[in-house]
Amino acid sequence: MTGKHPKRDEDAVRRFVEHLAMTLADMGVPRMPGRVLAAMMAADEHSLTAAELAERLDVSPAAISGAVRYLLHLGLAVREPVRGTRTHHYRLPSDVWYESSISRRGMVKTVADLSDEGVKALGGPDTPSGRRVAEMGAFYRFIESEMDSLFERWQAAKATTRDTASS
Repeated sequence: MTGKHPKRDEDAVRRFVEHLAMTLADMGVPRMPGRVLAAMMAADEHSLTAAELAERLDVSPAAISGAVRYLLHLGLAVREPVRGTRTHHYRLPSDVWYESSISRRGMVKTVADLSDEGVKALGGPDTPSGRRVAEMGAFYRFIESEMDSLFERWQAAKATTRDTASS
């Protein structure tokens, strides 16, 4: 991993990338996309090619290709073509966690709406399974109702942190 900052400890960076990837795997993210995401987060460069990612992670370009497709689908990476070549650069979206959460918003509503169908199919909220599905729906409706406020609070907190850091 190429680092230009004199305080950057490349061995510690490698350990961080692998530790973050393992933690993401424990959260359900496939291992290789987790490694690629962690490597992109640890890069000082704005974007990286698949070859650069493969070199940093000591894996094949094919492994990077599948991992990047997964991250693109989740909104955790952006592909940018390099003009005049078949090469692409991959980067994190600005405010990657916010953007990823915004893109997932529709799924939260879909699960909430689907719960109504499930409760009806399961015989209503008075059955044990209907009660569980109704609770799932209530939880996702609650999350959906709080998202705007949560995202607004995040933007305000981020602006405050940025203002404090630049002072």
